[in-house]
Amino acid sequence: MSDELNQRNKAKVWDYWQKLNHVGVDNVPDAVHAAVHEDVDWNGSAPIDQLLGADNLISGFWLPLLRSFPDIKIRPYIFMGGIESGGSEWGGEAGTEWVSACGYLTGTFVNDWLGIPATGLKTNIWFGQFYRMHEGKIAASYVQYDILSVARQAGYQVLPPSPGFDGGKIPGPVTKDGILLTEQDPLESRKTMQIVQAMGDGLMRYVRSRDGDDMSRMEQDKYWWPDMKWFGPSGIGGCFTLEEFEDFHQRNWLHGFGDRGLEVERGGVGVGFISEGMYACGGIWEMAFSYNHGDYAGIPATGKLMTMRDFDWYRREGDLLIENWVPIDMIDLCRQMDVDLMERLRQQIELRKSGAPGFW
Repeated sequence: MSDELNQRNKAKVWDYWQKLNHVGVDNVPDAVHAAVHEDVDWNGSAPIDQLLGADNLISGFWLPLLRSFPDIKIRPYIFMGGIESGGSEWGGEAGTEWVSACGYLTGTFVNDWLGIPATGLKTNIWFGQFYRMHEGKIAASYVQYDILSVARQAGYQVLPPSPGFDGGKIPGPVTKDGILLTEQDPLESRKTMQIVQAMGDGLMRYVRSRDGDDMSRMEQDKYWWPDMKWFGPSGIGGCFTLEEFEDFHQRNWLHGFGDRGLEVERGGVGVGFISEGMYACGGIWEMAFSYNHGDYAGIPATGKLMTMRDFDWYRREGDLLIENWVPIDMIDLCRQMDVDLMERLRQQIELRKSGAPGFW
């Protein structure tokens, strides 16, 4: 029964997205109301944050987005679903129904969006999304948009250059098989989740006070291909080997944060810890994960307990993981460190308008 339910949920969301892609702006409210519960709990990346109810979702997100990108289309390259089994330290309640996707919104940027000046050019908005389903409709949504990438495409950079590769369009699975509209082999699904869980257990073996810059106790080479691909948000960038991942992301992250197994009230929400075939996914939303011990992205340490909005999609090949897509809400992360990246953007816009010397 759970397989049938999962297939129905995926079909509902897929149909919803096809309607949003084709019905035109005047009919978007009808499409939204048909697919989501009236009291939907919609949570987006900063500065959009939480919108409660279908009407607020329409007026607070969809209509502004469509005014800015009238021809926008949803282009996922991973699309999957599942029923959460529970038992994960980070995950949600067993029996929760999820539909999950990662990919792009693509459209022509004709009017300013979230304070970002319009370019008149085709713009790609990287996204990762989890829908919690109930009785065939969307009851809650957790979605991240790489808003800093939209700003960068408009010519503004509010964080230092990413340590990893940045600036291009983040690719989907090299196998081009991430749209899982049909039932997957349950044995393969179970194997993928087992490897992801073992990899996560390895990460938890790191102890900041003991290990410092030494990442060897995590033994990540047991779980990843050496030429693995890790795709992070603007401000972190992409890594094209396990060594690059450690050098360009993990070491910096452990310096700035790095706690494991905090004995604090974590709060927040665990979302979508599910697997289908060779793919698995999961995430946390506003869940406590570490104290801010060191500087990060050029921002001094605050010592604060940090929460995070962080999603993962994984692809397995054989007995190891080979690709990982990781949207992180960098705007929310930085504002907890007392830096308002949207204010930095406003300042850069004003400098450009004034023709300030040396402004790129």
